[in-house]
Amino acid sequence: MKTRNNENQNWEFPSKIFKIFLVLIMVIYIQYMYLSLSPVVYKINMKKFAEARNTYSQTLYANRGTIYDSSSNTLAINISSYTVIAYLSPSRGGDYVKDKEGTAKALAPIINMDEDYIMNLLNKDVYQVELGPGGRNLSELKKDEIIALDLDGIDFIENSKRYYPNGDFASYILGYAKRNEISDNGKITYSIDGELGLESKYDDILKGKNGYLQYQQDRQGYKIPDTKETRIEAENGSDIYLTIDSNIQRFLESSVKDAAEIYEPDWMLLTVMDAKTGDILGSATYPSFDPNIRDIENYENPLVSYTYEPGSTMKTYTYMCAIDKGTYDGNLTYQSGSIEIGGSIINDWNKVGWGTVTYDLGYEYSSNTAIANVLNRFINKQDLKECFTKYGFGQTTGIELPREFPGNITFNYPIEVVAAGYGQGILTTAVQHLQALTIISNGGKMLKPNIIKEIRNSNNGEIIYQREIKESKQIVKDKTVSKMKELMFNTVNGTNYGTTGSGYKIAGFDIIGKTGTAQIYDVDSNRYLTGWNDYIYSFSGIFPNKDPKYIVYGAIQRPNNGSARGLQIATKTALENIAKYKNVFPSDSTEQTINEYILDSYISTNTNKTKDILEANGLNVIVIGDGNKVISQYPYKGIKVVNGDKVFLITNGTNIKVPNMKGWSRNDAELYLKIIEVDYELNGYGYVISQSEKTGTLIEDNMKITILLGDKFQLVDKEKEE
Repeated sequence: MKTRNNENQNWEFPSKIFKIFLVLIMVIYIQYMYLSLSPVVYKINMKKFAEARNTYSQTLYANRGTIYDSSSNTLAINISSYTVIAYLSPSRGGDYVKDKEGTAKALAPIINMDEDYIMNLLNKDVYQVELGPGGRNLSELKKDEIIALDLDGIDFIENSKRYYPNGDFASYILGYAKRNEISDNGKITYSIDGELGLESKYDDILKGKNGYLQYQQDRQGYKIPDTKETRIEAENGSDIYLTIDSNIQRFLESSVKDAAEIYEPDWMLLTVMDAKTGDILGSATYPSFDPNIRDIENYENPLVSYTYEPGSTMKTYTYMCAIDKGTYDGNLTYQSGSIEIGGSIINDWNKVGWGTVTYDLGYEYSSNTAIANVLNRFINKQDLKECFTKYGFGQTTGIELPREFPGNITFNYPIEVVAAGYGQGILTTAVQHLQALTIISNGGKMLKPNIIKEIRNSNNGEIIYQREIKESKQIVKDKTVSKMKELMFNTVNGTNYGTTGSGYKIAGFDIIGKTGTAQIYDVDSNRYLTGWNDYIYSFSGIFPNKDPKYIVYGAIQRPNNGSARGLQIATKTALENIAKYKNVFPSDSTEQTINEYILDSYISTNTNKTKDILEANGLNVIVIGDGNKVISQYPYKGIKVVNGDKVFLITNGTNIKVPNMKGWSRNDAELYLKIIEVDYELNGYGYVISQSEKTGTLIEDNMKITILLGDKFQLVDKEKEE
């Protein structure tokens, strides 16, 4: 029998293990050398990766520039806002949220969040948590209200947000900027970005440039001594000063809002320009919006972005073209009523005309057949096209506002030429009409419209840009200007039965102008609308006639009643206020002039003393609460008000009584009801004529106040009944 010689047999298995082990050692060594010598491992830069894990980086935010009016009153500014945070970790010692239920219950009504939702946030297993969304973008007042609760573990992160102290005020001029958050690998940064109006167009100038701070930190988050620190300071944005006069803007806003409440148009615009410089002094629109809450119905600015058929205001420029050519004779006559042009019948607006009348009267009566005859007798198609172009139509004006449209002044066939002569079949913008009127107000030279007065470096006040008065060469002769002013004066102030502009006449005022009524073309049905109010009513005016200071242009589309009545009332009210404010006709006015007053900060002052000071300056002071100290106010510090304006003083007293709101405007009543945070209902438009709660009634929880609004004459009648 053969036996196995175990002692002499080769042991191959351990030898294989040794070789495998040796290979693994070599692989590990090579990997170690690779990690030691190569800066990039698996496409990751190890040095940068390590630095990133140990590098603290902080954005140093630039402050967005402020927008001011022409008198340096603030229109748009960055202010501090606050985010509520809750510390949840006991590692902070005693400063963390211990009573979660009590904290949630206390905060819920203040930050307008559900109590259970706050509890879910407070129950998270994290070091700290933001109490959003309700706890974000809080005002200083809300922050103070929360601090007064003296809650453990509650703190605040200070941020910036854009704030518009006047609310709905020149909103399509200013536009808005809002805070946007950006998340990058869990790190949140923010920027305030302009998205409409000047805030959008001049976003880069206003925004400035952020800086940053960067250094190496240890595990505990402390800066490692003797390591490099990089600090690049932020460059704050520049400040923009507008040509807007806040008092004039306020007059326009008030006039437009009052008219819109009564006449309910599709849209309405009223703008005033300085006749000697081209500066826009104010421009109000309906509908509008509050840039703080961005309750926007339409994103286009009617001043520069609405193109529409202007109607008879274009007759001014057709007549001016004929007069300047030297062929016009206003004493010649024509047969009014109707005329055939290229197979189509042109009618006067009253369908029958005024018999045989002079061309001068044809302008005063706003006669369409006068335009047809002017184009047959004094000028031709080419003349009209050249004049309209020379007067600035069919092209942008270059005003410093975004999305300005050029309009369209294309016309070819005889009927199109005549229609263009009286403002149908072509498209213009409001700002083009303002610019063209400067030819008449400025002795035959056209002025470029401006909205920006200057731009300044916010750090040192250095002027970066300053607007210059840009005047064209002589476009029309002096005698042409004189003749046009004569025609426009008669249109407003004439006593003939056919005079069309008498609705804009103000006793003692030297106003000249031209009205317009344009049909509205519906692109969907490819025809003009034929409803009783399917028109755009407009007015182009200058005052005073002898030494023009102001140009006004207004338009209203499809009011629910009264045709052009709403625009007439709004325009005259605004011009009367402007005239008193600027003492344009001091010798003719016996009424009280308008005095302006810049509000100070009255926070922490004595309520009664502050009330006395404000009332001594002609202001209508509404005290909210029975406290002896003022804790808040509206309007805010730095806002310019005029005698008769309301100033709301919120006191530290908790007993709030219902005031007598009869005669208040809808805006004032709604503002007050929002301040006192009571449920309310507004019925009607115009001014308060009755209120559900009697004057002096103590405001209670769950109270609802119903307000009935109407015209001012209804208020008088209601008071007589009582």
